[in-house]
Amino acid sequence: MSVDQENSRTHEGAAWAASRDAYLDLMKRCLTRYGDGEIFLAGPLEKPTWATDDSTTMQDLAEGKYAHQDADTMLGWYRLDNVRQCMERALEEGIPGDFVETGVWRGGTCMFMRAVLRAWDVRDRAVWVADSFNGFPPPDVEQYPADARFASPLAQQSLDAMPYSHSIGLAEVQSRFRRYGLLDDQVRFLPGYFRDTIPQSPIEQVAVLRLDGDLYESTDVVLRHLYDRLSVGGYCIIDDYSLDPCVRAVEDFRAERGITDPIEKIDWTGVYWRKTAA
Repeated sequence: MSVDQENSRTHEGAAWAASRDAYLDLMKRCLTRYGDGEIFLAGPLEKPTWATDDSTTMQDLAEGKYAHQDADTMLGWYRLDNVRQCMERALEEGIPGDFVETGVWRGGTCMFMRAVLRAWDVRDRAVWVADSFNGFPPPDVEQYPADARFASPLAQQSLDAMPYSHSIGLAEVQSRFRRYGLLDDQVRFLPGYFRDTIPQSPIEQVAVLRLDGDLYESTDVVLRHLYDRLSVGGYCIIDDYSLDPCVRAVEDFRAERGITDPIEKIDWTGVYWRKTAA
């Protein structure tokens, strides 16, 4: 190869990387409706009823402490960046498997996953979108007593204080994928409560497993039935490590399985670890 040919390939590679970065950065801004310290492509921010101007700032959007009422995802930029980093490392290193999120709200994080695959021109992997598409399951406090807090009136009051619903139907999620041109056969939906869908799901192998189910039960069911399908070298991401029931479910599972891979902090609530052994 001549020097000119090598320089041309280097230039093409740099241009491709720059285009990929620009596309994924724009996706991140659009999905969160936030960028550079101000609202992006959306109306004025409606805050939770408990929020005050003194206690709540625009930075809270970037950190994902709450979401813009029009946003497609509740994640802030740090957790979205973590999704991209884990996915790209898995792709670069050839870690086999699909990409899964359990608990998706409006589907924005899964849209971002699909966008990463498009940016990398990956056509042989899927994004699995698992959710009840009907809100949180009724807590089974008899079998999972740690979830009693989700059955309290205070928990319902907290949900009611938000400027959006937590119960998003499948048709709306699919519509939001379609608006970004990301609804295709590489996106697979698993509608229903995890206790009913995850144990017999057709997911065969996973490169990145992302849990966002809040409850002990939801976290436990996913770990018990999908962690063994997570490839060695793959990533397990926990979104709700600020909620005690979720923390207890993760700690109980890791202790039972003897998992010692270090838990890495993403932000105030998100953590992840890399699976190093079968």
